[in-house]
Amino acid sequence: KRQRGHYLLRLFMAGDGPNSRLALSNLRRLCCEHLKGRCTIETVDVVKHFEAAARDNILITPALILVAPLPRVVVLGNLSDQQKVLLALRVSEDDS
Repeated sequence: KRQRGHYLLRLFMAGDGPNSRLALSNLRRLCCEHLKGRCTIETVDVVKHFEAAARDNILITPALILVAPLPRVVVLGNLSDQQKVLLALRVSEDDS
């Protein structure tokens, strides 16, 4: 059972492209700064696992899905606008 406040984040990337690498790096930094020990990051390479992207209706990469807590949210792009990503994921500054 997940502890309260745990985030499950699924990042869809296209291979090892620069935008995908940047999105992963930005996501790791955000988790480190704001969700210390309270998040799990899953990565899905849509080049290798297209069916997984199709199942989650992901047509553009990089794309981040907030799987938990619900409701589910999708954030597109390389996640460089940290404030926008935090807002989308419903993470407040005082969660840090």
